[in-house]
Amino acid sequence: MCAGGHAQPAAEAEGGSFELLNTMRSARSGPPPVPVAGYSAPARVYPQLHISGFDPRAAGGRQSLKMELRGMPQDCGPTLSIRLRSELIPHGSLQQQFIRSVHGDWRPVFVEFSSRGKEHGQYQIHAEIVSKDDNVQRQWECTFVILVPRVDASLNEIHRTFLSTHKNVRVMADDAAIARVSAQGGNTMDIDVTARNAGIAHLDLGAPAGKVDVGYSTIAWDEDLIEIEQPRSGPSHPHPTLAASFINAAPENGACRHIRLFAMEEVSFGRFELADPEADVLLHHFSAEGPDCAGLTRRLSGRHALIRRTRNGFEIEDVSRYGLLLDGVWPGKNKPVLLRTGMKIEMSASIKGIVLLEVGAVMPHGVILHRIDEGARAECFVLLAADTHPGYPLPRHNALPKASSLPLLMHHQGGFWHIDQLTGKETALAPTPKQEKLSRTPAHTRFASDPYPEHWIVRSGAAHLPPAEATT
Repeated sequence: MCAGGHAQPAAEAEGGSFELLNTMRSARSGPPPVPVAGYSAPARVYPQLHISGFDPRAAGGRQSLKMELRGMPQDCGPTLSIRLRSELIPHGSLQQQFIRSVHGDWRPVFVEFSSRGKEHGQYQIHAEIVSKDDNVQRQWECTFVILVPRVDASLNEIHRTFLSTHKNVRVMADDAAIARVSAQGGNTMDIDVTARNAGIAHLDLGAPAGKVDVGYSTIAWDEDLIEIEQPRSGPSHPHPTLAASFINAAPENGACRHIRLFAMEEVSFGRFELADPEADVLLHHFSAEGPDCAGLTRRLSGRHALIRRTRNGFEIEDVSRYGLLLDGVWPGKNKPVLLRTGMKIEMSASIKGIVLLEVGAVMPHGVILHRIDEGARAECFVLLAADTHPGYPLPRHNALPKASSLPLLMHHQGGFWHIDQLTGKETALAPTPKQEKLSRTPAHTRFASDPYPEHWIVRSGAAHLPPAEATT
């Protein structure tokens, strides 16, 4: 039977067309393959991303792209994640998921964007599709171009500049279909005729006036997906975690007692709570006597600010009730602003001195924040992009002196690593007794797989006790 489950006729007798074809092939390519009765090898299907719903005439308005997967291998995972990167997409990137139905096809996803305020021209959209199943990762990529025309562009100009790049008299007929195109007059034609199954398509452009304008409400096309070879690395990180800390038992020369590490696409800052906190980075006000969990700390929102990685760097967004100041200016709620080295971040726009941070360094794979208030010697924060290697040679970046004195870290293969900037040696970080042999790591420093090992924090009903070596 065929792939669709239909019974096929048996092989013809000796001397039939099947044996004749095998004989002809053997004359050119040597011994013929063993014939299988009634079987014809199916054509190879290549994975494609079908894109539809784009209307370039809606310049300056809201657009919606429909994306469908076709020809994906059956051995990939039941859920595929797609990440899109483009200047047209809000915040520079967007991630969604394809879900497989019970029939084996994939549920389409929709991507919305607006070209309002964008300069007319072509914009690239890069798509990465990742499949993870049983710790096996496969990845496909493609890059396509979206045209943002001028607001006053005519339909004829849009067709010439955009449609001609995707199709120029392309005719396709599947199975027993017949497609026929007849054109008279005119110098250019951008036509796409498709006939599926047993349908017949006939298009005749012979017009008395010698000119035919065909308007398409939307444009659709297929992009070939190229599978990227995944590096065959060694075993995964021996101690995977997304949040950890360095603990200095005896800080000297203004060093911080706790270097809190976070590896996430988006890190939330908020009020310190022992029970079920809302944020990842927990902040409290420091007075001259030490941390004050009550008082001014209560003027911080549970989720006060967000820091996320974008295509252009790292940005901060105010999501609080009380606001924040960037270099003394309130940026506005839900209005992201790119971070830069030396920028001062003050949590709360109405009361001074609750929490004051300074951007010590903005690296390609992370950002370093130092407290410049009474809690300067208590903690600092290193926010890293999850599972991101900075690459070699190590990229240079501007950093304040106190940030340059910190060890160079990264998050890769699920855990945190130390990088020696002189030799390039990478060391996996785990709760071992000592970390004194690592460069830029002071004596009496230990690594803990919890960002707040000195506290007993209950997150979503699960209690996290501080490690014994961290509280000693």
